[in-house]
Amino acid sequence: MTVLYSFRRCPYAMRARMALAASGLPVRVREIILRDKPPEMLAASPKGTVPVLVQVDGGVIDESLHIMHWALARNDPEGWLRADPAETARLIARNDGPFKHALDRYKYADRHKTDSAAHRDSAMDVVAVLSAHLATNGGQLLGPAPTLADIAVFPFVRQFAATDEDFWESHAPANVRAWLAGHVSGPRFAAIMTRFPRWQTGAEEPLLTAR
Repeated sequence: MTVLYSFRRCPYAMRARMALAASGLPVRVREIILRDKPPEMLAASPKGTVPVLVQVDGGVIDESLHIMHWALARNDPEGWLRADPAETARLIARNDGPFKHALDRYKYADRHKTDSAAHRDSAMDVVAVLSAHLATNGGQLLGPAPTLADIAVFPFVRQFAATDEDFWESHAPANVRAWLAGHVSGPRFAAIMTRFPRWQTGAEEPLLTAR
């Protein structure tokens, strides 16, 4: 069966698990610890980042967006790929580029020796763009129902919001707060956030559930 090396709290792994769960494809999860990566994972993907998908035929996909597309190309029952590909790519690029850069330096300001507030404000500029999309498109980033862009972006916004919850509640646009709350309170997100024990060679490999 297809195997996913994952780390529960990683937003890249979250979005991969969301797409795999939505597709309904059978996948076994190997939950790892980033400071002590299993040799089987490093043999499959020497770069050592999660997520890593190892297919039944031995093929390896080690980029989260590629995993999402791989899963949804095989089964996309909720139409997450229906939105305009170019606009989807722009939203995800803004998230994975400027927003992630600012988020890391806001959340880990001591590590990066940066001005936390300045990077927080840079991230909020991207949040304002998300707010405009939500207002224009009826509640989700590219339409009234979730698409690939929403699922690829919200785990990172969740991480930003959790860095200072008081700031988030008092400064984030109401529609972005509602959008995020809707995604993190859903049954699928609860399912993909199940706490699995750390995987070791020969240990049980739980099945990723859809919801």
